[in-house]
Amino acid sequence: MTEKGRARRKMPAQWAAETAPSRPTEEAIAVSTPEYPFLAARASIVRLEEGLYALDISATPRLPNPPSGIGLPAIHLSAPPAQRNGSVEIIGGSSDAATWIGHDGGTVVVKSPPGGGSLLVTAYGLPEDVVVPPVLEPRRLDRPRLNGATHSLEAVIEPDEIRTEIVLHVEQLGDRRFSGQGWIGNRGRKLQIEAFSIRPTDTLAAADIEIKGLGPSGRETPWVGDGKLCGTRGQHLPLTGFAVRLAPHVHDRFEVLYQGAFFESGIAGPYRNGALCIPAIADDPLEAINVRVVRRAA
Repeated sequence: MTEKGRARRKMPAQWAAETAPSRPTEEAIAVSTPEYPFLAARASIVRLEEGLYALDISATPRLPNPPSGIGLPAIHLSAPPAQRNGSVEIIGGSSDAATWIGHDGGTVVVKSPPGGGSLLVTAYGLPEDVVVPPVLEPRRLDRPRLNGATHSLEAVIEPDEIRTEIVLHVEQLGDRRFSGQGWIGNRGRKLQIEAFSIRPTDTLAAADIEIKGLGPSGRETPWVGDGKLCGTRGQHLPLTGFAVRLAPHVHDRFEVLYQGAFFESGIAGPYRNGALCIPAIADDPLEAINVRVVRRAA
């Protein structure tokens, strides 16, 4: 047996890994319980620097044959066994049981200790089904230390950014509603966005933001406003680009910046104020967007 094989028998490799938050380590493992002799599981490690974070966990496709009374996949968060001392602390979440997240996804607030720490995220399902790991997006809730001084907690949203609400229609998942800060969607999962809408939740009116979509073979939608959905439902047609602009009467005070993440092309942008966000590879499906509406500098 190789040295690598002997090490893996002592401790699963994913428990010892340390990776950047956007590139979690994943490994499939087998789990046995009295109720269900075998469960399939896929584990990921999220490495966080010292600080307070909101960890956004994406929705995952519901498995077709769940056991009675159990919604699968189920996502569990915990400190890796090798790091019980000085491990990441789970403070709270969008569900009553902060350490468990259902297939609809959610948000968990965690605190990483001095020197940083790791969080083990495990998706459980049945062996006959494909267990898809969730996409993990950490958002910093405090400011990092600067010259040894600790800053007080601040909101994620900067004062000059206008809050929005975004609805995505995603293949297999249907309509999903999000607070429109940071990346929205399922980066890395290759689940195509087929339609979207954007609505401001303060300062601006719904009619002040207009959007358009680009589809396969250059199909382009008209500009749509008032928080209406742009794109299609139930036709399996991905968006392959998009654009966002503001109404003329607010354009002198605000501007909009946006990026798109595509299956093969990766991230495109940032673009601004009505320019088409398109991938480097033609007809590459869109899987996530990042849109910010901000005040113009005085």
